[in-house]
Amino acid sequence: MIIDDQPYDIIIIGTGAGGGTLAQKLAPTGKRILILERGEQMPLTEQNRANVDIFKKDRYHAPEQWYDQDGEPFSPQTNYALGGNTKIYNTVLMRFREKDFESVQYQDGPAPEWPLKYDDLEPYYTEAEHLYQVHGDNETTDPTEPIHGDRYKYPSLDHPPVVKPILAALKDQGVHPTQLPMSRTLRDDNPTGDAEVFGTDRATQYSNVTLLTNALVTALHTNPTGTEIKGVQTRLTTPEGTVETLFSARVIVLACGAVNTAALLLNSANQKHPEGLANTSGLVGRNLMKILMTVIVQRRANDNNGTFPRSISINDFYWGTDSYRYPMGHIQNSGGLFQDIIFAESPPLLSVLARLLPEFSLRQLATRSIGWWAYTGTLPDPNNRIYLKDTPRRKKLYYEFKPNNLEAHDRLVYKWMAVLKDAEGSATGLRQSSVYPRGEAPLPVVGYQCGTCKMGTNPTTSVLNTNCRTHDIQNLYVVDSSFFPSCPSIGPALTIMANALRVGAHISSL
Repeated sequence: MIIDDQPYDIIIIGTGAGGGTLAQKLAPTGKRILILERGEQMPLTEQNRANVDIFKKDRYHAPEQWYDQDGEPFSPQTNYALGGNTKIYNTVLMRFREKDFESVQYQDGPAPEWPLKYDDLEPYYTEAEHLYQVHGDNETTDPTEPIHGDRYKYPSLDHPPVVKPILAALKDQGVHPTQLPMSRTLRDDNPTGDAEVFGTDRATQYSNVTLLTNALVTALHTNPTGTEIKGVQTRLTTPEGTVETLFSARVIVLACGAVNTAALLLNSANQKHPEGLANTSGLVGRNLMKILMTVIVQRRANDNNGTFPRSISINDFYWGTDSYRYPMGHIQNSGGLFQDIIFAESPPLLSVLARLLPEFSLRQLATRSIGWWAYTGTLPDPNNRIYLKDTPRRKKLYYEFKPNNLEAHDRLVYKWMAVLKDAEGSATGLRQSSVYPRGEAPLPVVGYQCGTCKMGTNPTTSVLNTNCRTHDIQNLYVVDSSFFPSCPSIGPALTIMANALRVGAHISSL
């Protein structure tokens, strides 16, 4: 093993929504920063696929296998590249609602209260929206929209023509559709905003920042007392070969994603931390959560080219209805089906046919459909977890997740199908349908996961403190979605970014 003797102040592991955002926040401080990314730069041609072949290949899956609770292997849909999963996300950047940070009663039980409140994150939400050039609606009619400390700098994007008839019909039904807040770079070559463009690209403009790609961190090593990280063991792959290298810094920040951050901590067990680093609570890897997601398809829509963006947000049923007093969740349209990679994983209409139909027939089906996503939050459960198991050849990563809050999600799905049915009668270009094909996102879709290193004030019931530093190890921080105490019904990306900026302000003062 090669020991690198560069005197770094901070090492950031991972370059997604958390790591990339943090890197650009810390770069102007002059601190010596090393960024380690296990992947490499993703070609523009691969970032935003928009063609029928998205259904034909298992794109954007990690080159590894995880194992479900029955021991069956699967390849997770997660992206190892500069920018992480933000290279393949839908660029929707929404704020959690104020009540999402409180203890909210779901049908299956209470969602825990966060040690942070909305007001603690609000200025960082604004900072993240400005950084990622979020185009949003400053005059929104969304009944759940939280208070903003500042206006969006960029006007909301117009709805594509194909969805305008259904948009008008929804309003006639008393629903309050509004524009989704979307990140855009305003660049012709790469219009979608991500953590490479707004994060690492900006960070590496500073001479005090070093970025290494193809750098897989395999273990963290502590000092003899187990109170600080003293070494970051990294497998560097270059054209000349692979070499194990040990880096060190005063502060170590994990931003590998909720699964891989927990796996790295567990894999780094030593004599002082026999159950894994930062794991005296026994909660590292536990309380795995991810949003319940079902796509609903309108099959008789106006013809479209399959490449229009998402644009519609509906939160009328976020906190429930008059007949159901528990939270139900969020609705948004899918955009063109040729560019929705999660839909491609679970197309209710195309399913197995997607890999059997000739290209022409597949294109005909996709371009005459509009998709809608129903999102519902889940509750933390310590039995939902990731863990490592030794085998004769290697350690295997096990991913055990049993969904909960299912009735609320089913109610949201059926409520939305009823709304669509009522709206179709008055929408130009849409004929009323009695059948809406639908499908749940399968297990390999892991982009909305969170919770494996819970944040809290009590070291016996949480892994991280309110600054996202581990209770057990003084110089180890986490800035991906691992810190979430609960899983609301809105995508986590903007909250991860805002929290990374908040933690960055703290680390800057060290």
